[in-house]
Amino acid sequence: MAKSWRRRSPMLKWLVLTAVYAILAAVYVWYTSPNDVPAAYKGTPADPATYFSPQQLKDSEVVNPIRNWIFFASIPWEWLIYLFLLSGGLARNWRDALERSGLPLVLRFPLFVLFVDLASFVLYLPLRIFSYGLSRHYGITTQPAASWIRDKLVSFGIGYVTMLAVSAVAFWVLSRRGRWWLKLWLISVPFTVFMMYVEPVVIDPLYNRFTRLSDPQLEAKILALADKADIPADRVYEVDMSKKTNAVNAYVTGIGPSLRIVLWDTTLKQLTEPEILFIMAHEMGHYAMHHLEWSAVGAVGSSLAVIFIGGWIYVWSIRRWGDDWGIRGRSDMAGLPLVLLILAVLSFVSLPVSNAVSRNAESAADAYGMKLMNSAGGEVSMQQKTGVVTLTDVNPPLLVHWFRDDHPSDMERIVAAMKFAKSHGQPGS
Repeated sequence: MAKSWRRRSPMLKWLVLTAVYAILAAVYVWYTSPNDVPAAYKGTPADPATYFSPQQLKDSEVVNPIRNWIFFASIPWEWLIYLFLLSGGLARNWRDALERSGLPLVLRFPLFVLFVDLASFVLYLPLRIFSYGLSRHYGITTQPAASWIRDKLVSFGIGYVTMLAVSAVAFWVLSRRGRWWLKLWLISVPFTVFMMYVEPVVIDPLYNRFTRLSDPQLEAKILALADKADIPADRVYEVDMSKKTNAVNAYVTGIGPSLRIVLWDTTLKQLTEPEILFIMAHEMGHYAMHHLEWSAVGAVGSSLAVIFIGGWIYVWSIRRWGDDWGIRGRSDMAGLPLVLLILAVLSFVSLPVSNAVSRNAESAADAYGMKLMNSAGGEVSMQQKTGVVTLTDVNPPLLVHWFRDDHPSDMERIVAAMKFAKSHGQPGS
């Protein structure tokens, strides 16, 4: 009885701390001024008051604090799920029940991973539903509930297969002697490259339909732009996103033969040709400056740090709490929620750094796009239109910028475009 209470007590403490954190996060995001720009930019194209309607400004001031709160609240929520599986005894009970079933390990392990993944999916679902409902209410998301549920189930299936493959290899390596963390990292390198290769041609089509660009004249101009940027492409893909969102997007993805230039159909419907060409020039900048390759290098390098640091924390945690959580050793499948918890914490801690790197790459791609087009006009009007559609906060609060934004703010991007226009004697400065 006393031991059972000791297991519940840490969980109760974390629940209280999470509640306090959620309240503080709500106060922070609500009382930081959305869409507030410095006095120097008042009345300029960077000021949302010049291109948002009064109602859109009002909606933005409501929806952004809620979106930011959902983001910050989701972090400890995920941690609590894994702590619940550990401290509540579910992980060890599932392992024990599967062992009593007499099934071979080759069946027990996939079932255990399924239990953990399914529990995490279900317990995290309320926040996803809240976020979906918010986007639907403000007209950002147009996706029907049935289609949204389908996408989530597809994500769950892909996530489960990936988690099963990765965890099976990881726990097998953990059962070996020697520098298991180094072996794990070496195995992760080809896996990272493989996922970058297959995502555009295998995974993305599971969610949306990809076809050749419906406007052959626009495709010819985009391919001419690609040729100017030395990008080996012979077609542009259009993806049917208007059934799901009003947001616009375009991207260059894949490596080698899987390289694709992709435009959302919403982009074609809402933006002018110069704006579309600027977006494509921006995306081509990522390719021309080898951001995709550097992203792969960064993923490989960061995985080494995560595996080494996370591995040390994992072993230390088992020594400290293994008996309470029923984890028999580092290769025990009951330790999977602990692995996921450590990865989630390290991912959150690293966000300011990874986001800063991403924002720097996006700024460089913006500069490349303006240089390639020899114009900044498409950048300014495009940022304004996309900001209106998504009701974005053009100048988000500092903590939101650090932890959530992997792109420069709309204000930063518009100001950069204004400076480019001014330095080249173009209108819009």
